[in-house]
Amino acid sequence: MTDPILLTPGPLTTRPATRQAMLRDWGSRDPAFVALTAELRARLLAVAQGEATHVCVPLQGSGTFIVEAAVATLVRPSDRLLVLVNGAYGERIAAIARRLGRPVAVLRWPEHRPVEPVEVAAALAADPGITHVALVHCETTTGLLNPLAEVAQAVAAAGRALLLDAMSSFGAIAIDLRAVPVTAVMASANKCLEGVPGIGFALVAREALARAAGVSPSLSLDLHEQWRGFEKDGQWRFTPPVQVVAALVEALRQLEAEGGPPARLARYRENLATLLAGMRRLGFEPYLDEAVQAPIIATFRVPTDRPFRFAAFYDALAARGFLVYPGKLTEAETFRIGCIGAVDRRDIERLLAAVAEVAGAAAAA
Repeated sequence: MTDPILLTPGPLTTRPATRQAMLRDWGSRDPAFVALTAELRARLLAVAQGEATHVCVPLQGSGTFIVEAAVATLVRPSDRLLVLVNGAYGERIAAIARRLGRPVAVLRWPEHRPVEPVEVAAALAADPGITHVALVHCETTTGLLNPLAEVAQAVAAAGRALLLDAMSSFGAIAIDLRAVPVTAVMASANKCLEGVPGIGFALVAREALARAAGVSPSLSLDLHEQWRGFEKDGQWRFTPPVQVVAALVEALRQLEAEGGPPARLARYRENLATLLAGMRRLGFEPYLDEAVQAPIIATFRVPTDRPFRFAAFYDALAARGFLVYPGKLTEAETFRIGCIGAVDRRDIERLLAAVAEVAGAAAAA
């Protein structure tokens, strides 16, 4: 490969077959593309075992677009949204709700601590006006995994609706809608599904979406209307990113061939274990406790025992074919390295050799 390896939270390295799928032109109203869209929707539902209770609504745009669309469609102006925050993406959901004029409350934890279900239950008991709760499954600010099943149970026990940002977990970390009560799951093509950017999607409880007619203040981000359009004739309401759809369908076929989310999770876990062990050997300290670290992206503290400039580190690794990610924390100087995409342990070992070379050159200088 001559392309760099993207060790980021997405966009990320994709397989040649995924990129090959984008070489065909599709007519957006053609029966062949309508069938491709139907396959896309069915496969996405199947990843989360949601066929009996949920519907899949894809939407043009990035993951943030689908989160905004879900909040706008499912949370009425008379409702109240509680956002559980321990990183930048929880803060973004709260910002979206405020911009939409939806009443919003925020419950925060430090960036290195997971959401605590007991505190969620207490907040819901204290505020009967809360109708919806939003949780980020894997907070890619740090790579922290929040306890979905326990939070979902607390929300359901209180009779509220859970909106789950599963952007960087969907396709690898299990989400079983038969067992875990979630009203809407929002995710995108270009993370654990290993597609390319350009599509977000929501898996929404059919009954909740049926009640959402006319709620969204947006024309293009109205998930109820988008769903009704698909149900009517299988077509997108507005011009779809046809090549991106084709790439995502191919990526979903590859996910199935790999062995589904359990097999993908096993590969990502091996990537993470290799990365953490190697970076520790090279003197880089992980930010998170391993007990809450998801095998998606790892955050490392900037070393203080030697000169270190992330920009120079980034450029040196990029020159060797690896793109990493800057930190996103508010409380510590960090950088991040992803474990997802079409990469395996051998790629991580090559990265570690490059890091050793770069660190050695910096020390010699």
